[in-house]
Amino acid sequence: MKKVTDEINKMSFSADMKYSLKDEYIKSLKDEDFKELVSKLELCEDDLMKYTSKLQEASKEYSNCKKCKGLAECKNNVEGFSITPYVDGKKLIFSYDICRYNEKIRRENKYQDNAFYFDIPKEIREAKMSEVYTNDMNRAKIIAWIKDFYKNYKKTKSGKGLYLHGNFGSGKTYLIAALFNELAKNGEKVSIVYWPEFLRSLKASFNTNFEEKFEYIKKVPLLLIDDIGAENLTAWARDEVLGSILQYRMQEKLSTFFTSNLDLGELEAHFSIAGNKVEKVKAKRIMERIKELSEDISLISKNNRK
Repeated sequence: MKKVTDEINKMSFSADMKYSLKDEYIKSLKDEDFKELVSKLELCEDDLMKYTSKLQEASKEYSNCKKCKGLAECKNNVEGFSITPYVDGKKLIFSYDICRYNEKIRRENKYQDNAFYFDIPKEIREAKMSEVYTNDMNRAKIIAWIKDFYKNYKKTKSGKGLYLHGNFGSGKTYLIAALFNELAKNGEKVSIVYWPEFLRSLKASFNTNFEEKFEYIKKVPLLLIDDIGAENLTAWARDEVLGSILQYRMQEKLSTFFTSNLDLGELEAHFSIAGNKVEKVKAKRIMERIKELSEDISLISKNNRK
């Protein structure tokens, strides 16, 4: 509850000022919402009338809230909040109170306290299993896999992740994000990172918070590396960053997921060329870790981004 005013100080009023305030207050009482609002306040009329202008503002927002059918319709000065008067001794204080619609959204999004998203769009951050498109038989296998993983992870807090590859825009990231968000609602710590941008960010943060970002991604219980294979490959990105993350997660048996437009063979070819060098052994080492950490499933579906 956010305070608007602590109080309005006691004032000495002249007879004319008192009359003017009382006149304005009596006029305001003709409004049913104003009358209903002040009837709930246990103060005498002489005290209430000192707050007439503020009560008028609160009454307007009170009226807006009574008619409101959703946050998108909010007409108040601060969306999702209303100015509300409270009695404090012989004074009134006014606070911003959260509305029922805003409170519902906040409760629903509370799980995001358990999630770290890096360069991930709002649609993915708010992905829900209840909104996953299921009328595509190509998705049946992956949806069944996700449901099984969810049940097992709730019991064991561990499990092999998924390497989900397929055509652009088929909903790969949304599916895994929906799973992660459901687990986050159960208190699990999850992270989804858009891999190409995460690498660029790491490189740019060498002198600031590089270690903090790197260690968090390495150790978070549930990790999705999104769009692996789309990055501009360097030996540093492959060996020092990805290799170290995968090695740690493999040793600690941390659930690790990947999405890619490349199948495993194409990804290995991608990892084998860093700059002008062909390094098949190093690429194979990365692939062994990915295969150890995840199951390989393809998703060929319509482009949902069109």
